[in-house]
Amino acid sequence: MALNNTYEARLVQQETAVGAGVQILLLALLGSAIGMGPAGWLTGLAFAVASWALLSLALHRSRLRSFGPANRVTLGRATLVGGVTALVADSFQDSPPVTLFVGLTAVALILDGVDGKVARRTGTSTALGARFDMEVDAFLILVLSVYVSMSQGPWVLLIGAMRYGFVAAARVWPWLNTPLPPSTARKTVAALQGVLLLVAASGLLPHLANAGVSALALGLLVWSFGRDVLWLWRTHRATRVAPAVVEPMPRRELVTS
Repeated sequence: MALNNTYEARLVQQETAVGAGVQILLLALLGSAIGMGPAGWLTGLAFAVASWALLSLALHRSRLRSFGPANRVTLGRATLVGGVTALVADSFQDSPPVTLFVGLTAVALILDGVDGKVARRTGTSTALGARFDMEVDAFLILVLSVYVSMSQGPWVLLIGAMRYGFVAAARVWPWLNTPLPPSTARKTVAALQGVLLLVAASGLLPHLANAGVSALALGLLVWSFGRDVLWLWRTHRATRVAPAVVEPMPRRELVTS
């Protein structure tokens, strides 16, 4: 049994190595297609190594016996996000082809709705898979906000940084780590961030309209985070200021003379 578990763990770890290899292959294809510079190459390679190391560590701690089809979809999406990251880093020297940039990002966003469905249909939903999916989403939003900020100003970076700011704040105020109730509005706002930022990054609209799209994304995100933080604060206060239990008065016994 121990040998079997070790073999399964090695197979799971091999899948992350394959993902890193595919990431490097994608960088090679992008490099040959657009003549990507050193900034894009170094950033893309750093993303491949970091994602491989972090995912391998998480898999080792979770001791999953199978990587699962849903995680494979998420790993493929992470590979596309690595390509987008390399293009954005390269754009500081030369703007990437719009069609290529929009295409990679659009496929990554579309696959965001696939891995969850695959996990539910195959019965392979795990806490690690959900966390993996969320981290890929958050990083893509951060990369897109960096790209859009180059044309619209640093205020757009608030969109990508908000989730990481929330995580940092939770280390100071642990009550922010309280599990939130399911919310369709939260999921909708999160899904819209990538779509709105991609519209703003594509340059298809006039500059003022693109700024409006980015402002809409930021406004929705502030509303969503603000609502959740308010709920967490009220829940935290309710647990701290719980009503004291009133003990019943001792009943007097009848004294007969």
